Amino acid sequence: MQQLLLRADQAELRLCLRINGWSRSPAVRRGFRIVSRLGDGVLWYSVLALLAALGGPAGVRGMLHVGLTSLVGVQFYAYLKNRLVRPRPYVSHGQIQCQIAPLDQYSFPSGHTLHAVLFTSMFAVYAPAVSIALLPFVALIALSRIVLGLHYPSDVAVGALLGLLIAAFSLTLVAPVAIDYATGWHTFANKWF
Repeated sequence: MQQLLLRADQAELRLCLRINGWSRSPAVRRGFRIVSRLGDGVLWYSVLALLAALGGPAGVRGMLHVGLTSLVGVQFYAYLKNRLVRPRPYVSHGQIQCQIAPLDQYSFPSGHTLHAVLFTSMFAVYAPAVSIALLPFVALIALSRIVLGLHYPSDVAVGALLGLLIAAFSLTLVAPVAIDYATGWHTFANKWF
């Protein structure tokens, strides 16, 4: 069993090194830095604000539901990181280059990926078209964490799984109310244009 775990660690490190190697290109590095920074919360807060602005009372309720669920996600991943204390790849392996300042000290699980999946999963219920549009961005956020040397692939995979599970659990606790975005957009447009 120990031999199998060692091989898995070595395979993950090889994959991590290969993906991190992409960051040697200035254009790739710059692009993934932008994606990563947007994943810090700017994109999610913007979509939440639109959810509330265009969805009327149901949109505000959706914004509160998604927002409170994301706070649970923050607490959960912070708890895990501070208990499991897995060093970031660039700390443990000198060959991996850190290309952006980390928001916290530890690697496991990826909070960026957890939140990208959590928000997008919940938007799938509240704003399906938005959720579909966000899917490529979610993949880029997850990939950015490895490209920039901040996470191992397993950190990202577990972060995605946790985000999905937290969103699913929250959606079973609080039944979402359908939001009529066509009416909301029409009202918004008439008010401002």
